[in-house]
Parts: sequence; structure tokens; C-alpha cells
Amino acid sequence: MPDFRKQYVAAPTRYANMEYRRCGRSGLKLSAVSLGMWHNFGKLTPYEQMRSIALTAFDNGITHFDLANNYGPEYGEAERSMGRLLHDYLRPYRDELIISTKAGYDMWPGPYGDHGSRKYLLASLDQSLERMGLDYVDIFYHHRMDPETPLEETMGALASAVEQGKALYVGLSRYDEPTLRHATAILEERHVPYVINQYRYNLLDRSIERDGTKAASAELGRGIITFSPLAQGLLTDRYLDGVPAGSRMAHDPRYLKRSALTGEVHDRLVRLNEIAQARSQTLAEMALAWQLRDPAITSVLIGASRPEQVLDNIHALENRAFSADELAAIDEACLS
Repeated sequence: MPDFRKQYVAAPTRYANMEYRRCGRSGLKLSAVSLGMWHNFGKLTPYEQMRSIALTAFDNGITHFDLANNYGPEYGEAERSMGRLLHDYLRPYRDELIISTKAGYDMWPGPYGDHGSRKYLLASLDQSLERMGLDYVDIFYHHRMDPETPLEETMGALASAVEQGKALYVGLSRYDEPTLRHATAILEERHVPYVINQYRYNLLDRSIERDGTKAASAELGRGIITFSPLAQGLLTDRYLDGVPAGSRMAHDPRYLKRSALTGEVHDRLVRLNEIAQARSQTLAEMALAWQLRDPAITSVLIGASRPEQVLDNIHALENRAFSADELAAIDEACLS
């Protein structure tokens, strides 16, 4: 008998309200809101919950799903979950999806399962494709700089991934400004379709503005996709009255420690929330809209543990206009 659970038909209105933004000067566009699969697509999350999050995202125009080889928990589990979702529901829509993965952090024991060697990167990509049941990914990133491996070797591995037909485009994650420029020159010389950089960026963390990587990406014609745009949940209304039971800070301090919610940070959140309320937005919506007002930002990567969070975050697209007074008030709240 047929498995009726797998007879999924995507919403015909899925492209009605999402914006698609070009990765720098390339031809590739990403949905302005992308779904990151770092925490909530591993062994700790029921499959039905993952399915609901992913299909809600696609039904509402999110076409980009961002992974890495060691996302889980456990390592590799997010990619296995993506493979199962593709097999069960999304395979007919493969050409409407952008699926990205990365390699650069520890993945398996020994000297060949980490960093930026050609052996590690290409072996990792093969493993990622096998876990997801794919012939290629749309974007393959080097996940972090490796000062011990010649940059020419790492960039050569990215070039080989494209030449072998295992990646359509490549990206760089967490590269500093001088290394970014050097890597760009190597990739351009080899005519590699390098289109995007990934960085942490949010109202509370403006480091890519200070260190020059945001400006360099724009100057070099590459897009930027940002992770942790809500500061792992701090930039929501969850922590305005302390640490609630069931929050990430309460139950998973590995990634969001109680020490992050200092009195100074709490005061900033309260002030930002007041600005958001005056704009008829939630704090989270304003935090995302603040990034998406900027043409240098291609997409923001959201995480979600429930489909309702996906829908809430998409609402940020509805009001991305900020007055000069609002921007000044936001900066005063965050930077003073």
C-alpha cells in the first residue's frame, strides 16, 4: 500500500511573499531567510518535528537549507535527516532547493578529519553527499581558516569539488579580511564560482563591521549570509524577564551560557524591545529586519525548534524600513 504520509505537495503560493537576493555579483539568489540545521535536526529531535519545520519553511518560500558535516547532534545526523526529508518529501523539488554543507571542524578521529587539507575536504564532501543521498550540493564551504595548511591547497580542494561536479558553488566561513582577499584572488584565478561568505552577525555582535570583513565581501562582489542573527535566542522576548524554564540557556548551556545574560546585556535587550514595540514588531522581527535592510546581506540563517518560529521569523520581511532616528536609537542601545 502507498505511504500517504509521503504524498507531500508543496504550497502553490510558496513564492508569493519571500524575497530572493543575489549572492554578490553572481547569478545565484538565496531566500532572504534561510533555515539553518545546526541544533534541531539531529538525534534529539523527533523526525515528525523536523519534517514540520522543514516543510513549513519550504511552503513559505525558504529554499535554502544550510548544513555542515558535524551538525547534529551527533556528527553527521543533520545531513542524514536532510537525506531522509529529501527521500520522503522534497526529492521532487530538488531543483527548487539550495542545499549547502561545510567542512573544516573536527569530524572523525585522526589527522585527516579536521581543518583544511585537500584529503579532509574532499573526503568529507563525499561523506556528506552519501549521508544526504545527493549527487551534488549547491554550495560547499570551507568552515574555518586553517593557518597550518597552505591556502592554495584548501582553495584547490574547493576548485576540485566544483570540477568534479560535486558542488555548484563554493563559499568561505569565518575568514578574516586579509585571508579572505588572498583566497578570493586564488579562486578567481582558477575561475571557481565562489559566491558567498558566512559570518556571525547580529545587533549585539558587530565584529564583521569592525574587522573589515563585511566591507571586503561587498567590495569583492561576494554575498554574506549571517548565522546567529538572534544571538542564539537572546534577541527574542524570551530573556526580557530572566531565564525561563525550557529555554536554551536553561537546558543547553553548552551554546548559550547564563553568563551571557549580564545586567548590561539585559538592559540592552529591554531598550531594543521598546524600539521594536514602537515599530509594531517583536524584538526578533526587528533584529532580522535590521540586517535585511542592508543590501550587503544576502540572507539570514534562522534556527527553529517549532514551525511557528519559522513563520514568526519570516514576518521580519514585512517591515524593513528604518528611520534615521530608529537606527540611531538601536545603535545607542547596543553600542553605548
